[in-house]
Amino acid sequence: MKERTGGVGYLEGPRGGRPRRVLTAHNVVLYGTLLVIAAYFLLPLWVMLVTSFKTMDEIRQGNIFAPPTEFTIFPWIKAWAQACTGINCDGLSRGFWNSVYILVPSVVVSIAVASVSGYTLANWRFKGSEAIFTILILGAFIPYQVMIYPIAILLGKVGLFGSLWGLVVVHTIFGMPLNVLLFRNYFSSVPEELFKAARVDGAGFWGIFFRIMLPMSLPIFVVSMIIQITGIWNDFLFGVIYTSNERYPMTVQLNNIVNSVQGTKEYNVNMAATLLTGLVPLAVYFASGKLFVRGIAAGAVKG
Repeated sequence: MKERTGGVGYLEGPRGGRPRRVLTAHNVVLYGTLLVIAAYFLLPLWVMLVTSFKTMDEIRQGNIFAPPTEFTIFPWIKAWAQACTGINCDGLSRGFWNSVYILVPSVVVSIAVASVSGYTLANWRFKGSEAIFTILILGAFIPYQVMIYPIAILLGKVGLFGSLWGLVVVHTIFGMPLNVLLFRNYFSSVPEELFKAARVDGAGFWGIFFRIMLPMSLPIFVVSMIIQITGIWNDFLFGVIYTSNERYPMTVQLNNIVNSVQGTKEYNVNMAATLLTGLVPLAVYFASGKLFVRGIAAGAVKG
């Protein structure tokens, strides 16, 4: 279609198909299905949240989906500082700090070593590098349960069994294969011309790593950090085996609170303790979710 505009000439009108209607049968089915799936996954979280702010008398009435009529934060206070976990009645607070002391060095050391190892395997090939990389990949698929007893023996020999540092060593070692794979694949996706140009300019191993690779590697560092934080913070098996009562991480403390057989079962305290334990991984995901997606899309899972 053409329109005359002041005798100057003709202007063509818009081309292309007619605009699609937003409210179509396809969109109704699609978004309706997504809403049902979202509600299915969010419903347990809603039950936990509202239950954690109810009194036990209200919980016994049986309406688990209704919001609290008598709002109280006492279950959260008790879960954090007063709930009994075995012989101790200091709640999750001690387990939280134990988890922090385990998490920070484990994440820092494992990511630092894995980033340098992945950079080496991607850009500084040497004789046997492919064999080493294959061994690392195989290590990522070895079941943890197979290694429990040998690791316990080794930690006992070096005097780290039952300590927080022993658990730091365990998490650092078991986090290495996957993280090396992530960094190696990411650095392999970086244009080789950058690496060669830096070599021509006289940059060495560490110069290229710190001046070129690190500045463009924030997404993959976030990917590795999220994987490590989630795996270490949510770990129960290693925590209950390789630490002692005073050094239990938060997940083990949570298990002791929820599975306590003494006294009345306080569901509001249990729900509050569960939410408190999951706050750290949730906060990390919400704070760095976009960078996580960027890291995955930029080569984290490319071979």
